[in-house]
Amino acid sequence: MSVISNAKSTVALCTGFMALISMVWGQAPMPASGSAASTGGGTQGAGVGMMQMTVAPPPADPAYRGSVPQGTASSTPIALTLGEAIDRGLKANLGLLTNIESSREVRAERYRALSSLLPSVTGQVGETVQQLNLQALGFNVSIPGVAVPHIVGPFSYQAAQANITTPIFNYSSLSNFRASREDVRASLLSVKNARDLVVQAVGNAYLQIIADSARVVATQAEIEADTAVYTNAVRRHEAGVAIALDVLRSQVELKQRQQLLVANTNQFEKDKLGLGRIIGLPSGQDFTVADPAPALPLEAMPLNEALSTAYEHRPDYQAAKARVIAAEFSLRAAKAERYPTVQAQGYYGDIGLHLFSNSHGVFQITGSVQFNIFDAGRIKADILQNDSELRNRRNELENLRGQIDYDVRAALLDLKSAGDQVDVARSNLQLANDTLRQSRDRFAAGVTNTVEVVQAQQAVADANENVISAQYQYNVAKVSLARGLGIAEEGVKKYFTQKP
Repeated sequence: MSVISNAKSTVALCTGFMALISMVWGQAPMPASGSAASTGGGTQGAGVGMMQMTVAPPPADPAYRGSVPQGTASSTPIALTLGEAIDRGLKANLGLLTNIESSREVRAERYRALSSLLPSVTGQVGETVQQLNLQALGFNVSIPGVAVPHIVGPFSYQAAQANITTPIFNYSSLSNFRASREDVRASLLSVKNARDLVVQAVGNAYLQIIADSARVVATQAEIEADTAVYTNAVRRHEAGVAIALDVLRSQVELKQRQQLLVANTNQFEKDKLGLGRIIGLPSGQDFTVADPAPALPLEAMPLNEALSTAYEHRPDYQAAKARVIAAEFSLRAAKAERYPTVQAQGYYGDIGLHLFSNSHGVFQITGSVQFNIFDAGRIKADILQNDSELRNRRNELENLRGQIDYDVRAALLDLKSAGDQVDVARSNLQLANDTLRQSRDRFAAGVTNTVEVVQAQQAVADANENVISAQYQYNVAKVSLARGLGIAEEGVKKYFTQKP
């Protein structure tokens, strides 16, 4: 009875395991080597648990993911370094180009505000032919015995004159000009901020491609290892020293890796297309990444120094301060609408039958003071509107100051955490490889079956993904720190070219 009972238990165990294999075969491939390639990390379904990685999001403005393509595509792939990708992005990225054009519009407003403070001079030259009806003009004179004509002319004369209108005092216009000058400064700083955002977008996209490439390479290596295990299992089964289930297990693992390779390769190519769109590569232009972007250690920066650097160099913060000053001048301009204004106008010219030969100079100068008597609340409305605008600008400035504090602190924390994760992940990968090597030796010696080998292979795949994700996250943290400090354009190139 005990023999029959043991046999039934064995059959039930084998049946359950076969059902498990069938379920594994039919499910989606495990994200062992980065099915979440587009996000730079993810979670593993089975085996050793994966790190939960937080990835820098793309720029909120979709314009920074677009560009104006430059040049024509060639059939030869180009080698693209990180610095070259950034330079291309700074020339073609749509978000930056849009900011540049917006800055030009703001400069146009400055010229318009300046024109209200400067003299306006016009000139005119003309000839007049005229005939007058004196009676129509009120000259109805009759003298007895004298024939008084009622029609004069036709007669003609020529005239040339210059007209000038100039403001002498207008405090409202002066304040508006000062506000427009600060708006121009803010717009130029916004362009600098847009350049930093382009650098961040290009850097993250470039690093993502490097991580994708590493996943493809790691998956290919895993396929080679799985193929060797599968071949060995088939050979042992044919020799009668291994069961068919060992072959099935190793074959399932191999098929999953092959399917994962297809997904990772597809994601790699899609992310290359995304980078090409960001930096303005012509459609159809293939390229290779020329920088390996290793996880070079970055010297830690004290928090106080980092915050001081950020408040001094962040262009969006400086632009926000300029907008506050501009709003203050606009409020002054609204209040100054109650002040009197002084202006002068006049002309000087030459008039006569023939210019410069039978003519004489003429001129007129008029000075005037204008002041408000009743405006039905228009000035009060302007003051309230500009005061509200000033409050909004101040609130935005304080909010941005807090956001900068968060950005810097978060970047420093991410940098330290990711650096530690790189070290731990590399150590874990070495341990996983040692475990897999011993499992293969045990399987070859007939001590164990493929369950142990498959588990060890999964552990290696998880460890590979941990290393790739940690390196990617560490490099992204360096990009985020450069952006947080306001030195993205020079900082990113420095952080990825310095020697360890």
